[in-house]
Amino acid sequence: MSVLLPSPPTVPDPRRWWALAVIALTQLVVVLDATIVNVALPQAQRELELSDTERQWVITAYVLAFGALLLLGGRIADYWGRKRSYMVGMLGFGLASVWGGLAQSGTELIAARGLQGVFAALLAPAALALLTVTFPAGRERGTAFAVFGTVAGTGAAVGLALGGVLTEFADWRWCLLVNIVFAVVGLVGALLFVSESRVGGGDGYDIRGTLAVTLGLAALVYGFTLAGTGWTEPDTLGFLAAGLVLLAVFVRIEARAAQPLLPLRIVRDRARAGAFLIQAAIGAVYIGMTLYLMFHLQIVLGLSPLLAGLASLAMTFATMTTAPVAARLLPTRGPRVLMTGGPLIAAAGMLWLTFVTADGSYWTEVFGGLVVVGIGIAFVIIPVQNVALVGVDHHDAGAASALVNSAMQIGGCVGLSVFTTVYLGAVERSAAGGDGRVAALTEGHSAVFLATAVTLVVAAVIAATMLRGPRPAAAPDQLAAAPDQLAEVPAHIG
Repeated sequence: MSVLLPSPPTVPDPRRWWALAVIALTQLVVVLDATIVNVALPQAQRELELSDTERQWVITAYVLAFGALLLLGGRIADYWGRKRSYMVGMLGFGLASVWGGLAQSGTELIAARGLQGVFAALLAPAALALLTVTFPAGRERGTAFAVFGTVAGTGAAVGLALGGVLTEFADWRWCLLVNIVFAVVGLVGALLFVSESRVGGGDGYDIRGTLAVTLGLAALVYGFTLAGTGWTEPDTLGFLAAGLVLLAVFVRIEARAAQPLLPLRIVRDRARAGAFLIQAAIGAVYIGMTLYLMFHLQIVLGLSPLLAGLASLAMTFATMTTAPVAARLLPTRGPRVLMTGGPLIAAAGMLWLTFVTADGSYWTEVFGGLVVVGIGIAFVIIPVQNVALVGVDHHDAGAASALVNSAMQIGGCVGLSVFTTVYLGAVERSAAGGDGRVAALTEGHSAVFLATAVTLVVAAVIAATMLRGPRPAAAPDQLAAAPDQLAEVPAHIG
């Protein structure tokens, strides 16, 4: 995706810092909504009588729509107008949140979450592009992106804590209805403080590619969901096969399209492709483990939604305190060492969590594992986006950055469908063996934690084998420029 930005204005816009506040709020909303519902799901499942599969789709619908449409959303924002796209995205996101908050059935809630993801895919890249043109250069640009990045980094933690507060003292529905406040503030702020900008010279949209990748991913995820009833069942095999065929069609479309959604040259580089795969694995682990962690803390350990949200912050704080250490090690050790060791450390933490018991304690069985996972994740998130973007041609920068973030969302929804299948199988086996309900649920949670540990080991193998050659060796010298490159592209970071 080519990004052509206007020349920096001679006189800075006096409203630019207010615009930053509005745009940062947007980033908070988009990242927060990926986790805030996790805390509320046990209560929502009871009230709406959701099955375990439907419960999974409350999360999957959001991240699937978000990840699959993010590339298209960035291009629409560029050509249709960033402010216009931002306002439509914010309005749609708010209305979808109201629908979800008032949902009377699981189907309604899942549809509303999917609609949230659609508008988030338009909102997020528009917000980052607006930030780029509002702060085109200089020290202020660095400050603005530091604020934006901080909000992105803390949004998931805020979502877990806020979800706990709202579920505890109000109702699970307010985890969605709270977005009304954000939407109103965002729309009014955009009208008052944000200027319109767009890219000239083209308006081509790869609709065929978008349909192929979205339907392909949806079929693949649904096929993994059906695998809980048997991997050899005709429906399971049919949807998995359809998903793979549609993704192959997507690759063929992109190879021939004049303005492809995803230029294939971006993923032909081995190191960059490895970074995308690792980002997908991290997305699968993070989205999957936080969901089942919430279930274990609330349903098995009996913590209130508020305490469960606060208890999960151990991992976030461990990541935040370890990230500066990882940043200092990166120039001397290089990305390959960090991105191989980090997943292995996180895998050790996940193995710790596999020993949870039905009558166990948070402090002895959960806390330490979360800290170790957080430390390991820090060594991955520092270099992964930079490795994915170093050496990308300027006209491919937008697509490459969007793909980094799409990889995390798509990895999350595919991983969650697989982990849910693992969970249901473990619960069924445990119950068939005579275990009680709580013991069976605990076995399911333990199985998910083991599956995430295996996923992290696979990520470490990918880093060790694919981040070889001149790019990773040169990366420490090049990474200093990568944040600037990332700051110039309209894609969601989080």
